[in-house]
Amino acid sequence: MGHLSTHVLDTTSGRPAAGVVIELRRLAADGTAEPIASAVTNADGRTDGPLLDDATLSAGTYELLFHVGAYFARMGLDGSPPFLDVIPVRFGVCDPDGRYHVPLLVTPWSYATYRGS
Repeated sequence: MGHLSTHVLDTTSGRPAAGVVIELRRLAADGTAEPIASAVTNADGRTDGPLLDDATLSAGTYELLFHVGAYFARMGLDGSPPFLDVIPVRFGVCDPDGRYHVPLLVTPWSYATYRGS
């Protein structure tokens, strides 16, 4: 029953961040990154489905790349260059049967993440 999901909240406006491109990579022991999924957040700041489900989630190290620079540029809150452009979040999956939710709370100048449920 394992799965990986995410969502993005724009804490500048207090709203979900729609239209954020997200890439998911699996990292090998030698540090190389294999792209395995991509998505764009919907009006609720979420992906339309899990990035990985019980058939595709396995133990290992993963990296989510959140393309927030383009999002904040569309909102008129960018610098040139933006202070935060692509935010990498690297995390480990120990239990492939677990539920992993990795939210991103973001402004043009800061971000926070945690393992949600």
